[in-house]
Amino acid sequence: MENFTGWPTIAPDQFLPIFIVATLVLVFGAGYAAIITLAKMGFFSKKWMPVGYLFWGLQTFCLYELAILIHSNHYTTKVLVVTMVAYLFVPHLYFYLVDEADKRYENDHNDSNQ
Repeated sequence: MENFTGWPTIAPDQFLPIFIVATLVLVFGAGYAAIITLAKMGFFSKKWMPVGYLFWGLQTFCLYELAILIHSNHYTTKVLVVTMVAYLFVPHLYFYLVDEADKRYENDHNDSNQ
C-alpha cells in the first residue's frame, strides 16, 4: 500500500487573499531589514528603529494570518514563530559582531602602524 499525504484543500476564492498576505510578509520583512540596517549604519536616525519594529510586528501578524489561510499544522506554526523571533534578533547580532570585529582589528591596525 502506498503512503498518501493529504493536503488541506484551499478554496479557489482563497488564492487572492493568500497571495496578498504572502506578499505583505515579504514587503514588511524587507522593510524591517532595510530600516534596521540603515538606522544601524547611520543613514537613518535611530528614531526610525521603532518603525522597523512596527514592520516586524506587521510581518509577524501577516505570517500568522498566512498560516491560518493555508491551514498550517501546529508544528509548522511553531517553526514560523521561532523563525520570526530569530529574524527579530539576527540583524542586531550581525551588527554586534561587525562592531566587535572592528574593535578587534582596529587595535591590531593601530599596533602595526606604530
